[in-house]
Amino acid sequence: MAAPAPSNTPRDKRKVLGRLSLPERTFVANALRTETVGGVLLLVAAVTALIWANTASGSYESVSGFHLGPGALGLDLSIQHWAADGLLAVFFFVAGIELKRELVAGDLRDPKAAALPVVAALCGMAVPALVYVLVNTVGGGSLDGWAVPTATDIAFALAVLAVIGTSLPSALRAFLLTLAVVDDLFAILIIAVFFTSDLNFAALGGAFIGLAVFWLLLRKGVRGWYVYVPLALVIWGLMYNSGIHATIAGVAMGLMLRCTRRDGEEHSPGEHIEHLVRPLSAGLAVPLFALFSAGVAVSGGALGDVFTKPETLGVVLGLVLGKAVGIFGGTWLAARFTKAELNDELAWPDVFAVASLAGIGFTVSLLIGELAFTEDPLLTDEIKAAVLMGSLIAAVLSGILLKVRNARYRALYDEEERDDDLDGIPDVYEQDKPEYHLRMAAIYEKKAAEHRRLAEVSAGARADDDGPA
Repeated sequence: MAAPAPSNTPRDKRKVLGRLSLPERTFVANALRTETVGGVLLLVAAVTALIWANTASGSYESVSGFHLGPGALGLDLSIQHWAADGLLAVFFFVAGIELKRELVAGDLRDPKAAALPVVAALCGMAVPALVYVLVNTVGGGSLDGWAVPTATDIAFALAVLAVIGTSLPSALRAFLLTLAVVDDLFAILIIAVFFTSDLNFAALGGAFIGLAVFWLLLRKGVRGWYVYVPLALVIWGLMYNSGIHATIAGVAMGLMLRCTRRDGEEHSPGEHIEHLVRPLSAGLAVPLFALFSAGVAVSGGALGDVFTKPETLGVVLGLVLGKAVGIFGGTWLAARFTKAELNDELAWPDVFAVASLAGIGFTVSLLIGELAFTEDPLLTDEIKAAVLMGSLIAAVLSGILLKVRNARYRALYDEEERDDDLDGIPDVYEQDKPEYHLRMAAIYEKKAAEHRRLAEVSAGARADDDGPA
């Protein structure tokens, strides 16, 4: 038998930033909708903090420094401390659920698909850290803040998109969200490894026992917020007293939730709880953290110092330059070595624009800044000012780059959203379904019949007009 003729059709290559599956697109859209609202609240909180701290600094300091909580349990903390260690635990709890879902049901479950965002996120953290270290090595500054410019704030980034009115295609939005999830994972590891004080092994052991009980209750299918919320508070308190940053407790509990669906389930427990807790995180926890952390004195001299001190200059350049170059370079390298092709509907400048948007490192950068320079309050405030300035510059730069391509993004977004047959599913996901084309044929036939009727009516009216007076 003769050998079959070789096919001239090239093999389908994997696409970088290709169209999402319908379930993934729906999840991303719902998640980003909440984060966008939360991002706007975060922006309002940050502006409020700046105005408050610069017009009534005495009251701002007295409120943020006011202590409350049970001292006998080691929890007599300032309001600012409660916001950073308590409320952000809710934020990291949601981040843990997001990460778990991505690993078991999202894009990160496929090693080939996960390679690109993971490499991009790692490069997007390594390059800003290297920029900071280089600037401070040359300038003789402190290297303690190397981790400050490594974080991306997805909520603030989405708020910028909402403000400038850019409708990114779902692939770019999902890329940004996945970057943020991986970014959060490594930020958590950085906090756990590099910012852990002296360990209290008794409290740490108690926290681990609490986490084991939490996991066992989940495995047994026990339900009820009245069981899990008190247990979570106990775990958080023990983790705080152990010397490990208390937000790690939130991540650990989020990772324990089941994020895969079983027969008869519309949503997994993780998805259900994330749906309930995400508005609390995005709408309350993170904005309150920003309110009590972003209030730094801003003056002409202070802003000038941001660009003259090596520590603050390293943060600004790390966020603005390091993030953009790192994420873009990581994405290009991952595509190059996996022989993947960029989505035909996008261009590499689009990737650079999104990479620039990731330079907005507000929430976690502020937290790491506080942890890195906890013994130097003045430098802590200067680092916060640098984070604000770097995030602002990144927002303006990315806004300009995205606006240049906004018409293209709008066309792609509208195409993804179009639902001519009104069945609730975008048409781009039904092109291979015969029933979709039959529905469209019926719709067009109905329209054609209506136009024929109107044509006959118009012809009759014209005949009447041409008759004798």
